Amino acid sequence: MGRTDFTQARCPVARSMAVLGERWAILVLREAFYGATRFDEFERNLGIAPNILSARLRTLVAHGMLEKGPGRRPDYRLTAMGRDFFPAYVALKRWSDRWMAPPEGPVVVLCDRATGQEVTAPVPLGPDGRPLTPEDIRVLPGPGASAALRARLEAEDA
Repeated sequence: MGRTDFTQARCPVARSMAVLGERWAILVLREAFYGATRFDEFERNLGIAPNILSARLRTLVAHGMLEKGPGRRPDYRLTAMGRDFFPAYVALKRWSDRWMAPPEGPVVVLCDRATGQEVTAPVPLGPDGRPLTPEDIRVLPGPGASAALRARLEAEDA
């Protein structure tokens, strides 16, 4: 059985996995968030094979996460779409630092340049300010929901 092609999925989360689900994609974005812009910087910082890096950069450019500058040695810059992924990256980093960090603690700490204070991802909060867990949310069909999804969610909500 072949791999599922998520690029045409109706669910935006599934479609995003077509771009971000490959194991190097988020690491390339991590390096862009940390200031890398040149191919050799990404290659050196990630320890990634050049052919794999070329493919990942092409995919991230094709999907609008990065833009490629002109020239023989172009730079790669985050687009608005790529920059919008930063809070999701910080949330993933927060989770990773809690559950996957070595015993000594996080490998990298993100700090606000202006204050020097550590940057952390906020916990999702309800309108009243209380922390939300998965059990606290209702999943309702959105305007783009298919009839099947609408029926499923309405049945589950009943």
